[in-house]
Amino acid sequence: MTKIIGLTGGIGSGKTMVAKYIKSLGIPVYIADDEAKKIMTTDAVIQAIIKEFGTEVIDNNKLNREKLAQLVFNNSEKLEKLNKIVHPQVKKHFESWLEMNKNAPFVLKETAILFESGSNKYCDAILTVTSPLETRLQRVIERDKTDRASVLKRMESQWTDEQRVAKSDFIIQNISIDDTKKQVDEIFKLLKNQ
Repeated sequence: MTKIIGLTGGIGSGKTMVAKYIKSLGIPVYIADDEAKKIMTTDAVIQAIIKEFGTEVIDNNKLNREKLAQLVFNNSEKLEKLNKIVHPQVKKHFESWLEMNKNAPFVLKETAILFESGSNKYCDAILTVTSPLETRLQRVIERDKTDRASVLKRMESQWTDEQRVAKSDFIIQNISIDDTKKQVDEIFKLLKNQ
């Protein structure tokens, strides 16, 4: 039976880098955010979003992700409505992906909102990636070409490291790439022996 390993962490923690390294070890990796972005371009999802949020989030028959983000990220009720449209589709997609990878001893599901979405209930083990706050801020400011206040606001909408760590089986402290890889290697050695 394939074990599902959940990977999560706050914005800028380095979960994508960790996921890429795990993939390089030959473990199938599902990046929920990437798949959600693709799913949000499907007609059925766009129609559901228009029904819920109106046509102001659509430009040239395409979803304007920035407008939608501005609309939902400061409004937990609207964010929840969007999640109710997208999350069931991502869950269905993950289940088909899992079926295609059923012969792998492990698969990794990377998602920023593993606990918030309830996906943790389907995982056999959970890895949380942490990094110092200033490191996370710098990474996101550089990556997204944004400002400190915007990043802090996004961080406020996520669970804290303390909340994630309390519910996780393994913690990866992502400070240096080499050290992070060593931590991942140790964790998968332990998982293989369980």
